[in-house]
Amino acid sequence: MNKPLSHAIGHSTCPHDCPSACALDVEVVDGRTIGRVRGAEANTYTAGVVCAKVARYAERIHHPDRLLRPLQRTGEKGGGAWREIGWDDALDLVAEKFLQAEMEHGPEAVWPFQYAGTMGQVQRDGIHRLRHAKRYSNQFDSICTNMAWTGWFAGAGRMAGVDPREIDESDCVVIWGTNAVATQVNVMTHAVRARKERGAKIVAIDIYDNATMQQADLALKLLPGTDAALACALMHIAFRDGTADRAYLERYTDAPGALESHLATRTPEWAAAITGLTTDQIEAFATLLGRTPASFFRIGYGFTRQRNGAAAMHAVLSVPAVYGHWQHRGGGAIHTNSDIFTLDKSEITGKALKDPSVRSLDQCRLGAVLCGDADALYGGPPVTAMLIQNTNPMNVVPDQRRVRRGFARDDLFVCVHEQFMTDTAQMADLVLPATMFLEHDDIYRGGAQNHIGLGPKLIEPPDTVRSNHFVVEELAKRLGVSHQPGFGMTERQLIDRMLRASGLGSFEELQAGRWLDCQPDFEAAHFLNGFGWPDGKYRFRPDWLGSPAPNRPPDSMGPQGPYHRLPDLPDHVELTEAPDAEHPFKLATSPARHFLNSSFSETSGSRSREKRPELLIHPQDAAVAGVGEGDVVEIGNERGEVRLPARISAAVKPGVLIHEGLWPNSAFEGGEGINTLTGADPAAPYGGAAFHDSRVWLRRVRAAAA
Repeated sequence: MNKPLSHAIGHSTCPHDCPSACALDVEVVDGRTIGRVRGAEANTYTAGVVCAKVARYAERIHHPDRLLRPLQRTGEKGGGAWREIGWDDALDLVAEKFLQAEMEHGPEAVWPFQYAGTMGQVQRDGIHRLRHAKRYSNQFDSICTNMAWTGWFAGAGRMAGVDPREIDESDCVVIWGTNAVATQVNVMTHAVRARKERGAKIVAIDIYDNATMQQADLALKLLPGTDAALACALMHIAFRDGTADRAYLERYTDAPGALESHLATRTPEWAAAITGLTTDQIEAFATLLGRTPASFFRIGYGFTRQRNGAAAMHAVLSVPAVYGHWQHRGGGAIHTNSDIFTLDKSEITGKALKDPSVRSLDQCRLGAVLCGDADALYGGPPVTAMLIQNTNPMNVVPDQRRVRRGFARDDLFVCVHEQFMTDTAQMADLVLPATMFLEHDDIYRGGAQNHIGLGPKLIEPPDTVRSNHFVVEELAKRLGVSHQPGFGMTERQLIDRMLRASGLGSFEELQAGRWLDCQPDFEAAHFLNGFGWPDGKYRFRPDWLGSPAPNRPPDSMGPQGPYHRLPDLPDHVELTEAPDAEHPFKLATSPARHFLNSSFSETSGSRSREKRPELLIHPQDAAVAGVGEGDVVEIGNERGEVRLPARISAAVKPGVLIHEGLWPNSAFEGGEGINTLTGADPAAPYGGAAFHDSRVWLRRVRAAAA
C-alpha cells in the first residue's frame, strides 16, 4: 500500500479584498503545485478558519482557463479574436501607445487604472510609482469605502477601533450591515465562540435573511437605507429609559444635551414607520443594549452603500457612545483598523514624484470619463490609453452601458494585466497574463483586524506569466523613468526597505515571525485616552466638509453629491433613490458566499455552489407581477435592463429585490450584468458608489424552462 505524499507547509496571507486578511497555511506539493489551503491556527484572529473559496485555491491557481500568454486583439473590440504575442513585443507596444497618447494630448491622457484585486502593498500600489513618475492621470478611489469611512471618521476622528479578538469577551455581538458568514468568516468564528463560552447574544441587522441573519439570536430585517432611523430610536430609548451613560457622555462626547433634545421625536414608532421593523423589535434590541455593557458592534460596509451611507454610518457609530459601551472589555465598535498600521509606502508608491497639479479621475465615473464628459475629465484631455491591473471595471463599475460605450472607442488603447479572460480583458487591445499571490512576494495588512502579514513566494509561476511589479518595472525602462526613486528593486527589496523605514524590522524577521500584531492597547483601542479629535471628544456634531476625511478627494474635485443635506446631528436623511410609481422596487446587489467581488466566479467549485444569477422576490410581489419560481424576469431603470431567473423567497421584504454576487456579464441573458442598473452619481459628501440603492421596475418575460 502506497503511503500518502507528505506535503510541505508554506505560510502566506490571503491577498483578496476582504477585511480578514487571513493568515494561511498552504500545502506545497512541489515547486509549481499547491494542495489544500487552511487558516493558520497560530494566528489569534484567523484562528484556524478560512473561507471555503480560499480553501479551494488550488482550483483557481491551477485552473485550465487561466491566462498563460500575452494576447493581442486582431478583430473588433470584444469580438474574441486574438493572436499570441511575445512579452517584449507586448511591453514595447504598451510603451509606444502611452508615448503616442502623451505626444498627442499630454501625459494626463494616460490613465493607469487599478484597485483591490490584490491587497498586496507592492503588487497593488506599485502602479502609482509609474503614474507619478510620468505625470499620468491620478485616480480617485471612490468605489468601495467612501461613505463608510467618512461616516466613521466624522464621529471618531480616527479609522481604528476595538481589538476584533475582544468579540470573544463580549456579551452581545452586534453585526450591523455585513453578511459575515459570506464575507468575513472570522467574525463568526469569534462571535459563535462568545455565544458558546459566555452565552453572548448575536444580533444581526441587514435587509434580507442572509446566512448571518439566520445564525443570529435577534435578526432585524429593515428596509434599505433606513439604518440611521433604527440607530436614532435606540439612542432615544437610552435617554428615555435612563440606560444612556451620562457620565461617559459628559466626559467623552461633544454635544450630549443637544443630541438628547434632537432625539426626542425619534421614537420607536417613528423608526418603525421608516424601517419596516416593529416597535417591539426596536424596544427589545434597545433593552438588550441597555443591560449589556459589553456590547461589541462589528459595523460593515453594506448599509453604507446607499446615497445616505455616510450619515447612516455616523448614526450607527453613535449608538455605543450613547450607551457607554466603549468603556468595557468586549464592548465598543470596529469598522476598519487601517490607522493602526504605520507602513511607510512612499517608496513603493513614488510619493516623492507626485505632482499635486495632475488631475484625479473618479473611478466610479469611468463611463463618463471614457465617453468624454468634460466635467468628469475636469477640463483636461481625453483618456486615450490605459493600463488596468487588479480590477475588472467592465463588470464591477456602475453605469455599465456607458462603461461599455467608452471601452468600445476605436481611439482608446487598453492593456489589461489579468489572471483570467474577464469581461474587461475581453474588451482590451492587449491582455497580459498575471501571477497569483503564491507566485510572487508581497506584504499585507488587515482591514478589520490587527496584523501585518507576509506573503512570500511559495511556488514558481508558469514560465509565461509575470507579476504586476515586473510590468511596472519594465514599462518604466521603456518610458524613460527607471532611474527615478523606487524603481530598480525587487519586491523583496521594496518590502524590506518599507519595513525598516517603518521601524518594523526586516523582511527576514517578518518571514520568521509570519506576522506582526499591531493592535494598540485597551485604552487606545477603546478611545479612553480620547477620540481622534483635538479635544478628544466623540463628535455627535460632524463637520462633514471641514474634517480631513481618510478618502477625501482632491480639493479640485470639491464636495460630492447633495452634501448640504447631511444632518447636523445623527439622523435619518432622505437621500436615497426612492421607489416611485414607475420604479416601485428597491434593488440591492449583495455579496455571494462563494464569490469575492468578481473573483472566484471563474472556478467550478464556486460556480456550482452559486448555481446561476437569480433575483430574490417576495411572494407577495411575485403574485402581483404574475411571476413563478424560475421564471425569467426583466428589471430596469433609466440606466438599462437586465434579465435573470426569479427565486421567490420571504427572505426579502415586499418591495425589495436582492441579487447576490458579481457574475460575469455573459452569465446573464443578453450579456448585461447587474451593474447596468447601478448609478455612478457621487454620494455625499466625498463620493462613492451606491451599489445597494437602485430603484427598478420588474416584469415577467417568460415561464421557467421545463
